Amino acid sequence: MYGFEEVMQKLKEDGIDVQLVEHEPAPTMEIADRVIEGIPGVRTKTLLMRNKKKTRFFMLIMDGSKRMDMSHLKDLVGDRQLKMASADDLQEKLGLQPGVVSPFGLLNNTDHDVEVFVDQEIANEERMSFHPNSNERTVFIKSPDLYAFLKDLGYSIHFENL
Repeated sequence: MYGFEEVMQKLKEDGIDVQLVEHEPAPTMEIADRVIEGIPGVRTKTLLMRNKKKTRFFMLIMDGSKRMDMSHLKDLVGDRQLKMASADDLQEKLGLQPGVVSPFGLLNNTDHDVEVFVDQEIANEERMSFHPNSNERTVFIKSPDLYAFLKDLGYSIHFENL
């Protein structure tokens, strides 16, 4: 299971430099914004969605202040019955708890059955912030490095307006 130390080791092995910020536990966007205030980079939120039958899972990466358009997402993925993944789903698919979800959880997705979507509005930003499988830390990573990291793991990235 990839935890914080393993995530950082993988990034190092891949030659990806990140800025690491250690802080109090930040399980919500409000707390996370406060503890990393003033550091350049998009404050992201990462959501894991699923269809009713749990046969499809979708990771959505978007600006932390943006509201997801569920109707549009349903049209985008061609499935009318979508919902947020449960805590059990998060543990099963990403090895993570609520409040810690990030693309780094895909290191734990041995089935490679999560579809990754990045909101077009932030796709070209210089840096993004994520919890590295620990909500007591935040990493700021260059967007191209994040995309290369995900592709190296075998994930295609869908850039869409979410």
